[in-house]
Amino acid sequence: MTAQHTDSLGAPAAPRRKSDLRGQAPVVAVVALGGVIGACARYGLSLGWPTPPGRFPWSTFWTNVVGCAVIGVFMVVITEVWAAHRLVRPFFGTGVLGGFTTFSTYAVDVQKLLDAGHPRTGLAYLAATLLAALTAVWLAASATRRVLKWRQR
Repeated sequence: MTAQHTDSLGAPAAPRRKSDLRGQAPVVAVVALGGVIGACARYGLSLGWPTPPGRFPWSTFWTNVVGCAVIGVFMVVITEVWAAHRLVRPFFGTGVLGGFTTFSTYAVDVQKLLDAGHPRTGLAYLAATLLAALTAVWLAASATRRVLKWRQR
C-alpha cells in the first residue's frame, strides 16, 4: 500500500500517477547536473584555497557568502524580470547554487574547530557565516532591484 500525498493544508490529495513522476524526471536531471557543476566549483575553490587546521575556513565562508549573493540576484531576476524556462530555477538555483554553497562543509568546519580546541574561532565562524550569508542575499536582492528601477527610467 502506498501513502497518499497531501497538499500544503494537510488534506489528502489524489495518489500520484506514473505520468506525474515521469514529468519530474527532467527536473531531477537538471538539479543533479547543476549540483555536479556547483559542487565541482566549490571543491576546486577548496583545493586552490585550503584551510590550515585550526584556522578560520575562509574558502568555505566566501563560497557561501558569494553563493548567497548570487541567489539574491538570481531570485529577483527570475521572479521580477525574466519569465524563465521551468527548468532554469531547479538547474541554477537548486542545482548549481545548492551544490556551490555548502551547509554540510560549514557544519563540519565548525565541528573541526571545536574538536581541535578552537571554540572562539568555531563560534565566530558559525555566527559570521550566518550573518554574512543572510546579509549577502538581502544586499544583492536590494541592489538588483535598485539597478533594475534605475534602468527603467
